[in-house]
Amino acid sequence: MATSMMNTQIASIFYMIADILDILGEESPFKVRAYRVAAQTIENLEEDIETIVKQKRVLDLPHIGEGLAKKITEIVETGHLKYLEELKKKLPEGVVELLEIPGLGPKRVLTLYRKLNITSITALKEACEKGMLRTLDGFGETTERNILRGIQLKERTSGRVLLNVAYENGVKILEYIKRSSHVKECSLAGSLRRMKETIGDIDILVSSANTKKTMDHFVGYPEIEQILSKGSTKTSVILRDNLQVDLRVVKKKSYGAALQYFTGSKEHNVALRNLAIRKGYKLSEYGLFDKKTGRYIAGETEEDVYSKLGLSYIEPELRENHGEIEAASKGKLPVLVGYNDIKGDLHVHSTWSDGSDSVENIVKHAKLLGYSYIGVTDHSKSLRVANGLSEERVEKKIEEIKKLNHRYNDIRILCGTECDIKPDGSLDYDKKVLRKFDFVYAAVHTGFKMDEKNMTKRLIKAMEHEEVDFIAHPTGRMIGLREAYNLDIEQVIDAAKETGTYLEINAFPDRLDLNDAHVRLGKEKGVRFVLGTDAHMVNQLAFMRYGVATARRGWLEKKDIINTFTLNELERILGV
Repeated sequence: MATSMMNTQIASIFYMIADILDILGEESPFKVRAYRVAAQTIENLEEDIETIVKQKRVLDLPHIGEGLAKKITEIVETGHLKYLEELKKKLPEGVVELLEIPGLGPKRVLTLYRKLNITSITALKEACEKGMLRTLDGFGETTERNILRGIQLKERTSGRVLLNVAYENGVKILEYIKRSSHVKECSLAGSLRRMKETIGDIDILVSSANTKKTMDHFVGYPEIEQILSKGSTKTSVILRDNLQVDLRVVKKKSYGAALQYFTGSKEHNVALRNLAIRKGYKLSEYGLFDKKTGRYIAGETEEDVYSKLGLSYIEPELRENHGEIEAASKGKLPVLVGYNDIKGDLHVHSTWSDGSDSVENIVKHAKLLGYSYIGVTDHSKSLRVANGLSEERVEKKIEEIKKLNHRYNDIRILCGTECDIKPDGSLDYDKKVLRKFDFVYAAVHTGFKMDEKNMTKRLIKAMEHEEVDFIAHPTGRMIGLREAYNLDIEQVIDAAKETGTYLEINAFPDRLDLNDAHVRLGKEKGVRFVLGTDAHMVNQLAFMRYGVATARRGWLEKKDIINTFTLNELERILGV
């Protein structure tokens, strides 16, 4: 294998050149092939290419002619290749970046560009979420789903992946590990158990009396690409989608202490250990011990550890050293909203605007989730790119929902709108139209680069409108893709309290907007919240879990979230 990063860099450049030539419709297949073969040659060299260049032996390499040799030398000497930069200029900005998405080769990128005018990863993601790719020749629903997953994997922040990517992987691995008869207890740990918005790697803790057979079973997981290390207490692997998974095996008597240790943030654990010392104990992943005698005090369960330290149980999502230890010592921790407390989703898009599913199909899936109500919340008229509804189409949608409500008497279908907030803070529909909806979300979808003062005024003016119930994705951030608007979030939160407007916790994994810190601030100021998945496909209704996780990290209780209310309570609040 290659012995330096330069070998890898040159191979990557040649692969990219071949791909770009393919996209540009290079007439000579031999030219394209020459770059790919050269890339493979450099990639598989066992010698450092820089040494070969210095010794002027590049032409001695197989499949490397004079032209390629000059390019290799240029890269080694300058760190880049002028020819590649010239090729990139022949394509719209962003198209080349699409090649970095798993599952997208040059032919597919060319199809996306020609058929859908997709020139950026953001546009590609939106097209996937709307189900637009599956209609193209050579794609299909599975390919579309895989491309969307590839985009999520690329959306790393300092090597981290979005919560849903890690969570889905983690759940599958847990299910696999539990099949072993040697596994007694098993749990996710680390930042994934705390449900942080991005995850570095997956930590799993197991109690087992036979560590060898447990580890042997684990490394048989079919999605493992590489085993980094395998030991009697810890094994680390890399999955096919590049996520690292660390499995630790402990004895039953230490399971609770280890789970606490490997779940809590560093700051939480340090504070907890200091508390233990003040109480005459020593706390570690092996258990809680008497500091003087070394006698084992607790460790089989997390509850025992916290209890012996004089604390009520602290939920994993709160273990960040943000006041939870002090609150637990006084018995003042909130009773966090549960993952099964949600009675309905109030932010779902249908085929009336840019969703992939009919209202009826959304209703059927909502029933499967056990919801009492579902809000179909399509875009307003000015958002033409999302097929926003004209006033005439609003009337037709309302009529359809009335008919469906007669057909389905065990779930209430609410007709909402995600109404655009214009740059001056006015709304996309007039008051007469807004009154026809069961509820009104107001949201910013354009003019993201306004200055802080005007963007803040824009949102506050929308909240002051008597027909607005909720503000959707209040800060507009897209994790790894787009920063939040310039916004004075504290002023917005204060205005939400004053106007009685509910702020959304958007559960879509690359939004999670509001974030947990903003939610906590809102909670402290007495603001109420609404959870919405912003689903554009029925399978995205499952994203509600991540909104609940953010709510829990923000210390919210059931009473703080409108979606936990019964249908009768909701109807009373909304006046429908």
